[in-house]
Amino acid sequence: MKNTPDNLKYSKDHEWIRVEGYHAVVGITDFAQSELGDIVFIDVTSVGETLAAGDVFGTIEAVKTVSDAFMPVGGEVLEFNESLNDDPAQVNKDPYGDGWMIKIKMSDPAELDALLSAADYAKLTE
Repeated sequence: MKNTPDNLKYSKDHEWIRVEGYHAVVGITDFAQSELGDIVFIDVTSVGETLAAGDVFGTIEAVKTVSDAFMPVGGEVLEFNESLNDDPAQVNKDPYGDGWMIKIKMSDPAELDALLSAADYAKLTE
């Protein structure tokens, strides 16, 4: 059973989002990090940009592959988790905690309604 916290919303692209007022924290799911394997580099160059839901906000480089990271909802990218520059493996160890990737200011919080609940995401990844 994969770790899928109930307090988060999930995208079909395997990102999670935790809402904090009008801001939100975004990362990739435990399922996604386990599929990617050992993460060696995270490249986010979108800080300061306003992106739509589904737009690429960065890339995740693992030993065997490179994967895009997508916005679960539209918004302005406010911050990148700089600690991932020194230790990108935090995403493998703690994808919902220290391994968060970006903080955003949501353009339209109603877009959250299109995302998956923890139970629906768990079904998607069975």
